[in-house]
Amino acid sequence: MILVLGGAGYIGSHVVKRLMADKKEVVVYDDLSQGHEEAIEGVPFVRGAIGDTALLRQTIREHGVKSAMHFAAFCYVGESVEKPLKYYWNNVAGSVSVLEAMRAEGVERIIFSSTAATYGIPATVPIAETEPQEPINPYGRSKLMVEQVMADSAAAWGLRFTALRYFNAAGADVDGRLGEWHDPETHLIPLACYAALGMIPSFTIHGGDYDTPDGSCVRDFIHVDDLADAHVRALNRLESGAPSRSFNLGNGEGFSVREVADAVRRISGKDFSVVTGPPRPGDPPVLVADAAAARAELGWTPRDSDLDRIVRTAWNWLEKHPRGYRS
Repeated sequence: MILVLGGAGYIGSHVVKRLMADKKEVVVYDDLSQGHEEAIEGVPFVRGAIGDTALLRQTIREHGVKSAMHFAAFCYVGESVEKPLKYYWNNVAGSVSVLEAMRAEGVERIIFSSTAATYGIPATVPIAETEPQEPINPYGRSKLMVEQVMADSAAAWGLRFTALRYFNAAGADVDGRLGEWHDPETHLIPLACYAALGMIPSFTIHGGDYDTPDGSCVRDFIHVDDLADAHVRALNRLESGAPSRSFNLGNGEGFSVREVADAVRRISGKDFSVVTGPPRPGDPPVLVADAAAARAELGWTPRDSDLDRIVRTAWNWLEKHPRGYRS
């Protein structure tokens, strides 16, 4: 049995769907502060906070959990700058609670949802796992702290972990059942889609004078279904007895914010206003992955991460669900 923490959220729900397709037994644990119960179908569900160590232990015992996947984190860079303690309490202290419950109940395998934000402003692009981790915002620091806690736990009591450092998760379930819905929404592609749908007056590019070809930030977008595939492969690797390590997950190709806006115009067939606002604190100019290690060791190849395909799946879902799962 696999315990999926944050399994009602955007990435977690897509991973649960993939695990079920592979006939894996899953129990979802989520407090629904950011997730959606509508995204969970056909698996046991426990509503609880990751800081509730007693409930986590009970869940592990009752469901015979042998491995965990951990997606239960706050993930907004700007908010982390404004409210750092919120991020350290949930992302760091909450993860310590998860690991304590696992240690107490004898669960020694975990796949951790980490982030490219642990690298900060990289000296070399594309970014390999050997790049120094020097995060420039509390969100990135909180994720790096958990990576360090897991490494210390591995040395102390035999935990084996895989930290998957995502670049920009994007897109929606190609079958149209699952998608991205946050309130408030801060992610790039959904916001551009909302502008195309007329739900917001304009799409804002945060910063227009970065040292990039068109002045807007450049990001590596990876389709959420490709991320789900990587998680299953990483779990299979740990279950085979492989040692702990970290992998970057990205497409290896960068697209600027302006290019994304153009793709949304192209796919939706709708024009919308684009304005340039001030840069957000903690945003590096360029983040692009070197994911060679994941390709080699996990046998992973992104299949759905062409920019137009990412945008098309996001648009198809948001056009049908403009207000989320309860549209």
